[in-house]
Parts: sequence; C-alpha cells; structure tokens
Amino acid sequence: MSATSSTLVSRTLTTPRQSTHYIECGPVGGPLMIFLHGWPSLGLMWRAQMDAFAADGWHCVAPDLRGFGGSSAPPAIEAYAIEEVVADMTELHDHLGGKPAIWVSHDWGVVVAAELAAHHPDRSRGVVLTSLAYQPAGHALRTLIPLVDRTIYPTEQYPDGQWDYYRYYTTHFETAVADLNADPAASLATIFRSGDPAGLGKVAPHAMVTRNGGRFGAAHRAPPTDPNPAIWPPADFDALVQAFKEHGFRPSCAWYLNDGANLAYARRAPNGGRLSQPVLFVNGAFDQICTISGNRQGDPMRAACTDLAEASLPAGHWLPLERKVELIQVIRDWLKGKGFDIARSEQVLP
Repeated sequence: MSATSSTLVSRTLTTPRQSTHYIECGPVGGPLMIFLHGWPSLGLMWRAQMDAFAADGWHCVAPDLRGFGGSSAPPAIEAYAIEEVVADMTELHDHLGGKPAIWVSHDWGVVVAAELAAHHPDRSRGVVLTSLAYQPAGHALRTLIPLVDRTIYPTEQYPDGQWDYYRYYTTHFETAVADLNADPAASLATIFRSGDPAGLGKVAPHAMVTRNGGRFGAAHRAPPTDPNPAIWPPADFDALVQAFKEHGFRPSCAWYLNDGANLAYARRAPNGGRLSQPVLFVNGAFDQICTISGNRQGDPMRAACTDLAEASLPAGHWLPLERKVELIQVIRDWLKGKGFDIARSEQVLP
C-alpha cells in the first residue's frame, strides 16, 4: 500500500518471521511514539494524531498489525495469538532503534500494547489505551464476561452480555467471516459509525448477534451503507476497503479465536501483569461495549496499574476517529504532566 499523504511515508519491515507494513512521519531522531490500531482497521487510522505529534517533534510510527493491511496474513488461526503480534512489535521496535517508546493503542491494539508493556517493560516509557480496558489476566471471554453489567444484561437472557458477538466468532467463525466478506465496503461502512448517547444503559446490538443468526441477520451481508467521511477521510476509507478486499476478514477475525493461548501468555507476564509505566486510559462515554463508566470493566486495569490516569470523551467505540482533535489534546496534556516533553526526551534518551 502506498502512502496517501506527503507527510506519511510507507515502509515495510521483513524478517524471517513476518512482514510488517508501517507508516511513519516526524523527525527520525525524535522520541518514538508507536500507534497500534484494532479491528477492523489499519495504521492509517492514526493519521490525525501522527501529523499532530510529528509536528510536536515525535517520531511517529503506525504499523498494520498482522492480518491487516499490507502486513503478513498467515493462514493458521494460531498465528494471531497476542504473543505472536507482540513478537512482531518487538522486531519493529528493534528496527526503529529500540529506545523506550510511548505506545498509543485502540481496541485489539490495546491488548498488544498492554501485554508488550507487561512482558517487555523496558520497551515502554508510557502507554495510552483507548476504548478498551487492560485485562491483566488476559483478554478473553473468560475474563470479560464476569465483568458484564447484569443490570443491563441479565444472565438468563444474555449469558455473554455485550460480548455475544465475540462468542459468535468462536461458534460460527466461517459464517461470521463470510458475512463480512460478502460486501467489504458496506461491512466497514456499517461498522464505523459514531457513538450515540441514546444507547447508554441499553442492550447493544452486539449482544444479539447469535440470536439474530449473525451480525447482519438473515441477509448475511451488510446493507448498502454510505461511509461517514467525518470518521474516515474518503481516500483513507478507500484504502481500508481495498485492504480488506485483498486479505478478506478471515485473518483479522482469527484474533478472536486464541483465548487459551492469550490467557496462558498473560499468566507468564512478570508481576502478574502489573504495569509500572505511566498509563493513560481514554474512555468512550457512548461506547456500549467497552465503556468503563458505571460498571466493573475498568477494575482489573485500575488494580494492575501503578500510575493510571483516566479521561473520557463523548464518543463511541471509534474514539480516535470520532474525536481526533480532542484525543490529541488529552494525550498532549498527559505527556506534559508526566514530563514527556520533547526537550526532556532529548535530554534523557541517548
């Protein structure tokens, strides 16, 4: 995939294990900031934040995680265990010089960034997590379901709560993938919608995927939907669609099928997965699936982080795309408060 902006340079790192496509901008000699996307996305989702922090003097890098975009998409389901993705990121980090970085993350990228910080603390100066709380015992149905708000999701009606869609991948994987692949552009346009405050406290559509026979119900394909240009700039959305036309959704959806391996990997983290680095969590107030407001989803993260700051923005799950400018400011304020300014970075990092 070629760069779609003069400020973003497209590169690929190839090692004996894998190939990682990434985009970068900002001074190569500046302190390192690495941005990790989630499902179903690309490093390109961070364009606004990368441009802003590059202008501040940071060396900004955003990879396509394995199974996405221009990076490797191996056929084996087990290739998408978090340990494998963390290994990809350590290889990339070494390639970029290996100095401790600020890791900024969203959705499944949060799982990667937090596990990397837990297993390789020397690679991280600080961690920004958006739209998904860190689960130190491992991100899996076994750890998520006990945290479901049962006032919204009574157990007898919604045993998996808002995570029913996650369960559906584990029980109807090929059907789930086929439904998404039926029309990649429409699938992505229906997925990337702004958050709605009217959904707060109500049952999320994600909780009814199994009973509906799939994300799109009996139609087994997304309805025709125009993309929201306020979330994805049109050229970037076109690049996103093209990436999923090339790989299909199977590699990226395989991330949901490695709970056992991910739990085992989390158990091997030093100090029970406790993070001693400064951590910023940015919550989407209208995120029906992952909000930590008014429920217990954030409790394990709070217990596992020595230095945790929390912020909330009026957004749904796609917070970095919905609130581009506001997220930049929240991160800037946090960086300043932690002394991670550029002048200090240049002094303390050889």
